[in-house]
Amino acid sequence: MSAPTTQRTTVSEREARQVAEAAREQDWRKPSFAKELFLGRFRLDLIHPHPLPEAESVRRGEEFLAKLRDFCESAIDSARIEREARIPDEVVAGLKELGALGMKIDPKYGGLGLTQLYYNKALALVGSASPAVGALLSAHQSIGVPQPLKLFGTQEQKDAFLPRCARTDISAFLLTEPDVGSDPARLATTAVPEGDDYVLDGVKLWTTNGVVADLLVVMARVPKSEGHKGGITAFVVEAGSEGVTVENRNAFMGLRGIENGVTRFHQVRVPAANRIGPEGAGLKIALTTLNTGRLSLPAMCAGSGKWCLKIAREWAAEREQWGKPLALHEAVGSKISFIAATTFALEAVLDLSSQMADEDRNDIRIEAALAKLYGSEMAWLMADELVQIRGGRGYETAESLKARGERSVPAEQILRDLRINRIFEGSTEIMHLLIAREAVDAHLSVAGDLIDPDKSLSDKAKAGANAGLFYAKWLPKLVAGPGQLPSSYSEFKRDTDLSGHLRYVERHARKLARSTFYAMSRWQGRMETKQGFLGRVVDIGAELFAMSAACVRAERLRGEGEHGREAYQLADAFCRQSRLRVEELFNRLWANTDDLDRKVVKGVLGGAYEWLEQGIVDPSGDGPWIADATPGPSARENERRPYGA
Repeated sequence: MSAPTTQRTTVSEREARQVAEAAREQDWRKPSFAKELFLGRFRLDLIHPHPLPEAESVRRGEEFLAKLRDFCESAIDSARIEREARIPDEVVAGLKELGALGMKIDPKYGGLGLTQLYYNKALALVGSASPAVGALLSAHQSIGVPQPLKLFGTQEQKDAFLPRCARTDISAFLLTEPDVGSDPARLATTAVPEGDDYVLDGVKLWTTNGVVADLLVVMARVPKSEGHKGGITAFVVEAGSEGVTVENRNAFMGLRGIENGVTRFHQVRVPAANRIGPEGAGLKIALTTLNTGRLSLPAMCAGSGKWCLKIAREWAAEREQWGKPLALHEAVGSKISFIAATTFALEAVLDLSSQMADEDRNDIRIEAALAKLYGSEMAWLMADELVQIRGGRGYETAESLKARGERSVPAEQILRDLRINRIFEGSTEIMHLLIAREAVDAHLSVAGDLIDPDKSLSDKAKAGANAGLFYAKWLPKLVAGPGQLPSSYSEFKRDTDLSGHLRYVERHARKLARSTFYAMSRWQGRMETKQGFLGRVVDIGAELFAMSAACVRAERLRGEGEHGREAYQLADAFCRQSRLRVEELFNRLWANTDDLDRKVVKGVLGGAYEWLEQGIVDPSGDGPWIADATPGPSARENERRPYGA
């Protein structure tokens, strides 16, 4: 007999879209380089000259990084964390003593008050020592209690919780459920008002830090009732409250020291004073928190690229094949060039986005999302290339290498550890759709009613008039631009000439905008179903953004007299590699197998190809595909294990 399956919350596709749309920031109050890029407007002035941090923030940041480096080198044993699948209590105690729990928290609450730029540098550093420790600190500060309270908390909430988060308490963010991932409209955890409290019931899955957390940010649905607007709402919950049970500590392919679990809430009473923002604002709070919170992942991806480059350089210089170092064989050298150039570009994207977040003069929601998307995809490719460069040693564990007398290089581990970043905080596929929605926002703002089946004829007529005015002004600007003038961007013309790459970005930003407009004209209301097309549009935008960031960073380093010549060379190599990817993506906008793929998928789901599965055995165990998450008391032992308890 099969195990029971969770009773699913059913919503229509339209209802799901409406929930997601309502959670979006609707307005663009500040300029956005990436948004303009997708509209065919190359606003180099928004990122060049490269924004610079204040001297005092640099001093404090560098001072902390020096202390953190000493700690990473002396106190974090990555091999032990991998072997024991947990971060030792003394490591966490040391991080608390350093103030690492409060890197982003204002000093008036006991934190260090680091800028986003230096917070990300710290994550890259500690993540290179142990990705599991990086995940612990990131989940605590990027999406855990400190960030949403900083943005949306009351003064009383900040006074009550931020000092704890800065020095002693670890926090976690709980949104995902066993049957709810990137579709929050079906969120099943409830928070029922009762007097001055809310009563929480439900189950949360993949709760990073949830096994060891002291404080939780929980998203739950408040039923609509008299005096209560209802909707998905955010709460700060004490992890030790009665009725909170960590039912399982999950184990994964990588990040073996991560404290990620399944948490059940049964009749958990949460004071109304612990509600973050108004009822129904939970998803907006989550998305706004992630606008900068997402930068933590590309920070650790950039750090991983640096490590991959170091190992590739040292190994390929040491290893000889057919009479010369491995690096001098073209097949290997191209991989090393890719790692070096891409690491330079990832750091350029990260530092530029981080500094813009610190200055708060630009809207960086698209930039941060692109950084997460691009960083996670490219870091995975770099790690894969490192394993290939290392050959059999790349596939062998560090422990095995050490046992037989060689340097214990954890190349296979970094491949496993990095893989989750393509899923964490929005999978690549979801990021494509999220960014695409923002990229076409200007079009939907003026012409959205034309393709909305619920709009009246008068609404459609009004939208048609507005769209006509918008496109009459916009479309002619996509025909010609500075990218066609050989003298444009001449300040980037040094011994190595980067000006041609910026002209390429300008021309192809206009080409991308024209392609998007043509697609909207062609598919209209069906545009949102063309996920393959939209994904390629976003990937092109990501490459153009990375090229821009790389060139601007190279010029900044040249101006500072710090590795300027080398930075120009790396930027040139990256842009040339990126241009090849852009050309392929443009070709695949219209020449692809999307329609055929849909037919094959229908055949697979309909059982037409089941004969192809014959001749194997399936080693999977029994049980439901999705675990039962019916509300009720827990029947399992509490796996919660606070550090130092």
